[in-house]
Parts: sequence; structure tokens; C-alpha cells
Amino acid sequence: MSNPNEESEVLDRIILSTPKKWNVVFYNDDKTPVDFVIAVLIEQYNHSIEKAKEITLSIHEKGKGIAGTYYLEIAEQKCNETIKFARKEGFPLQVDIEKLK
Repeated sequence: MSNPNEESEVLDRIILSTPKKWNVVFYNDDKTPVDFVIAVLIEQYNHSIEKAKEITLSIHEKGKGIAGTYYLEIAEQKCNETIKFARKEGFPLQVDIEKLK
């Protein structure tokens, strides 16, 4: 047992780091129209029409493309909102998040 008269020293270390960011990723499919993907990228991700077309081409050619990069909670929200909107419009667009490397 420790002596109550002895002073004990407690060292606490708090390590702070910048929150990690996550990519919102769209995946290619054969049913979601290109025009719909471009519209979503413009309206929900605030891309210019040129950037939206560039991302859409990447999705088509590479099988996936990054719609945006955000902190975790925002990325999750964007992902969920995009999926909900796509389903409402009758499209099977697949969207997920990936940790930025």
C-alpha cells in the first residue's frame, strides 16, 4: 500500500491528431444512367459540370470514382443520402466510404 504522506505523480498524456478523412466512392453499374450520376455529383457534391463528367468517366472506366472527401460523419451522411436518393429514383447506384490513405 502507498504511504498517504508520499506525494504521487500522475502523468497523463493526451495525444491529439487530426481527424482522418474518408472518400465517398461511387461504383459502376449497368443500370444507373450517366446523366443521373452527373446530376448527383453536381447537386449533392457541389462539383462543376466538367468535374462531374470527369468523375463519372472514371467510374465508368475504372469501376469506381471518388465523389468527395470528408470527415467520417459527413462522409457517412453523404453516402446514406445519395443511396436514399438513388433508390427513390429507382436506381441501384452503389455508394460506400473508404478511409483516405
